[in-house]
Amino acid sequence: MELVLKSNEERGRREMKSVVLKLLRENNSVPNNAGSADICSETIYTSCRSCLNSLVALFRQANEPEFADKSVHNKEPVVKQIVLEADNLSWLLEILAIRQAADEFALMWASQQELAALHSKIPVVTRYRISCITARLFVGIGRGELLPSKDTRQMLLQTWLQPLIDDYSWLQHGCRSFDRKVVEEGIGRTILTLPLEEQQSILLAWLGSFLKAGDNCPNLQRAFEVWWRRTFIRPYVDAQGNLVQSDSSMTSKE
Repeated sequence: MELVLKSNEERGRREMKSVVLKLLRENNSVPNNAGSADICSETIYTSCRSCLNSLVALFRQANEPEFADKSVHNKEPVVKQIVLEADNLSWLLEILAIRQAADEFALMWASQQELAALHSKIPVVTRYRISCITARLFVGIGRGELLPSKDTRQMLLQTWLQPLIDDYSWLQHGCRSFDRKVVEEGIGRTILTLPLEEQQSILLAWLGSFLKAGDNCPNLQRAFEVWWRRTFIRPYVDAQGNLVQSDSSMTSKE
């Protein structure tokens, strides 16, 4: 795993990432393998933290005033390393998701307020790969591969939904594994697990973005409709049902 993470050779990385993923999936299916699984997860999370620390340091470097004055040639090593670390984190998250061990990753990613703040200051051609990680987390939550706490889900949406919206056009064209329908379903399901007031706040903010950007913004209309019904229709229907039951009870007593 460490050799793959440190490799700069694109074809070799791509092929060995697939091989390691397949082998770990097979290993995960072996019964009575809990001890080995725990050790593997610890190893993966150690790699995750290392990649994330490197990514934050690179974003800080890319936001320094003198970095803007450098030539394209001098910026290239930093940009390449950002792309590499983002790809590493995406791969590690995929491994954790198939092992159903990605809940801690969701919390770790949701807590990256500094990275999210620096995100908007990096050119989209470089930064959109960061949003691939966010998108995969929403897909995992929507599929039930991840079961993070309500606070983690809320923090994930607060920290990373807007950066994902800002990068959405690039995600659709630059991320090979990106499936718009699946991602939007995952975002919507994540929002709908929150209390109604929080759903309202997030979905109204989304609506403002959607009305400006259209197809360059996630389409969360289905989630919006569910929230609307839960807020404005279901309470009325429930109240009517309770009234009917009350009337029936009174009639039977008479």
